[in-house]
Amino acid sequence: MNNLIDIQSQIEKLQKQANEIKSKEFSSTVQEILAKMQAFGITVKDLQTAKPAKAGKAGRKAKVGAEKTPKAPKKSTAAVAPKFRGPNGETWSGRGLTPKWLAALIAQGQPKESFAINA
Repeated sequence: MNNLIDIQSQIEKLQKQANEIKSKEFSSTVQEILAKMQAFGITVKDLQTAKPAKAGKAGRKAKVGAEKTPKAPKKSTAAVAPKFRGPNGETWSGRGLTPKWLAALIAQGQPKESFAINA
């Protein structure tokens, strides 16, 4: 069974190994990057002005055979029968905000029910 001291010494050894590998591979990695930059004509200025890729979007590939299916058209809302009619023929279904013509008549003291359409 491992105790804390054993685990800490293992961590230290692994960190040393990681640092050694990093230092060995650093120069070859830089050379690979420089070679690709030259092949594509990329400059340091290009790198400084490049926008970073959005997280989660880079490297994502479409599934084989997966195609975008068109969305079903939205159902159109049916017109609601008017419940109120104004003196000039304006109508209101009673839904949503009170229209200006009815609000003005109510402000003049007329009851809203006097404009109700009796079905």
